[in-house]
Amino acid sequence: MHVQHNAISPNARQPNATTAQPASTLLPTHNADLATLFTTKILDESKLTPSQLESAFEYCREVSWKHAKTFYFATHFLPTPKRRAVHAVYALCRYVDDIVDHSEDKLSRKLLTRDKIVMLINKWRADIEACYAGTLIDHPIMIAWHDTLKKYHIPKNLPLELIDGVCMDLKQNRYETFDELYTYCYKVASVVGLMTSEIFGYSSEESLKHAIELGIAMQLTNILRDVGEDAQKGRIYLPLEDLKTFNLTEADVLNGVMSENFINLMKFEIERARHYYNESEKGIAMLSQDSRLAVKVSHDNYSRILQRIEEINYDVFKQRAFISNTKKLALLPYVWLKVRLM
Repeated sequence: MHVQHNAISPNARQPNATTAQPASTLLPTHNADLATLFTTKILDESKLTPSQLESAFEYCREVSWKHAKTFYFATHFLPTPKRRAVHAVYALCRYVDDIVDHSEDKLSRKLLTRDKIVMLINKWRADIEACYAGTLIDHPIMIAWHDTLKKYHIPKNLPLELIDGVCMDLKQNRYETFDELYTYCYKVASVVGLMTSEIFGYSSEESLKHAIELGIAMQLTNILRDVGEDAQKGRIYLPLEDLKTFNLTEADVLNGVMSENFINLMKFEIERARHYYNESEKGIAMLSQDSRLAVKVSHDNYSRILQRIEEINYDVFKQRAFISNTKKLALLPYVWLKVRLM
């Protein structure tokens, strides 16, 4: 998947609910390590202390801060209970993503087999199932998720669908059509929007349709931003049918060839992503009032990455398009006014 990797502050407070670490540091190199990962420790809920619960949510907050700067920035505009729950959603999603993202290096160096990775993911799937059944599992993400499920109704099929989507990266690195890519984007991004919608609160079921659209828009933005980074890994998420339409080959993308044809392809894909952003914006007014600003901030900041791609003349092979914190802050008065007028 397409995510940001930034070093966590050495001064950041560390969770004490458990010694669990992000999946990127947990991928095993020895059988003994693997055995530990496959062991699920159950906690007695009656003995869970407030400090353990607080540490679990702090862990989730750190995961969000480390890997999703734009997302994390937007969560500041949520009430504390909703913000904590949204961090738990992101951490849950990120854990499986890390397993897959960091598995490629382990596979290439034969430190881990594909079967073992699948087993590890299935174990996480089983832990989620257990959490929904009321079991408290000794992992900071699961502790936070267990508490979140007490407060918000998040259908179980959603995190399980996300796992299915992330696992697509283990077996597929090309998408023939946009319809195929849409399915991937839905599973790895739109379901996150559907989960967080249950936390935000909404007045109409129609808002869920727009949450799906925003997920598609954001994942398409990730894909366009990361064309060069993915090409270095031998991955092409751009639909192959679109490459053919613009007279491009896979080799052109993998070799980072800038051309008029590539620029025209990027313009086409950017307009497609903007269509989804425009449609998704209709759903923000359907959200609970105390959640609208956060979603609008996230919507506008992420969509501006497309503008940034245009500003660097579509050369996503040589530089990564991003929005600085200064520009995010400069956008706030405009966004605040737009939300006030909803």
